[in-house]
Amino acid sequence: MLKATEMTPRIGSEVFIDAQALVAGAHADELRELLVRRGVLVVRGAHLDDAQLEKFASTIGKLREGALYEPEGMLKIKHIIGSYFWHFDGAYTAVPPFAPVLVPRVLSPTGGETEFASTYAAFEDLPADEQEYLSTLEVVHSMQAAMMKGVHNPTWENMESWKGHQRTLPLVWRHRSGRRSLVLGATASHVVDMHFADSYDLLNRLLAHTTQDKYVYRHHWRMGDLAMWDNSGTLHRVRPFDLSSGRELHRYSVAGVEPLVTVSELTAA
Repeated sequence: MLKATEMTPRIGSEVFIDAQALVAGAHADELRELLVRRGVLVVRGAHLDDAQLEKFASTIGKLREGALYEPEGMLKIKHIIGSYFWHFDGAYTAVPPFAPVLVPRVLSPTGGETEFASTYAAFEDLPADEQEYLSTLEVVHSMQAAMMKGVHNPTWENMESWKGHQRTLPLVWRHRSGRRSLVLGATASHVVDMHFADSYDLLNRLLAHTTQDKYVYRHHWRMGDLAMWDNSGTLHRVRPFDLSSGRELHRYSVAGVEPLVTVSELTAA
């Protein structure tokens, strides 16, 4: 049986398993089940190299390839402007990735922590009537909405490169398990058919609610760590760090299996 301990009451568990067992997939089914239940899993002292990281991630599910930042499968993360703001991966794709798996290669002496927030727990704590109302809404997500938070004076080339990365998503993800989670983050531009002022207030209020301390786990990286999270029910962001430190993390993502279906798509079906 897999040994794990909760790192916070609402999100995050540390798993005690050695590198050999990880790569062999000895507890893959248990890890996947625990990941969905706890949102974030951390293994200290795994020290997986890139080949082992790929092999381990593939025990959890099919690897994601051909994505915007992952054309060849593995992503080397150094400095991505949008990553400093709360987000989930794959907002512009029909089926977002299920589980990113991340390890450090170079760390900054200060800063660079990764924070995770449970969109499952945040939704489940809302009043029942608000849950039902929010489940009727749709939100436009765009790269422009995300990047404008960090690029204050974008060039024409910037604006052109952001075009095409846009998708309308439900505000509430109805999962096959029957659970629901909020679909939020820096990419969220506006609520469809809602006045822009009310839309701004609603999205900001929900993001502030979701990122309260009780729903957040902050990971302080050590060399040898491995972290993975349920991207379908978790937001994440990196905290600022000194870019001259050369901080670099490597990531594979397990492909998703659940499409984000809007209310209008459900009705049409």
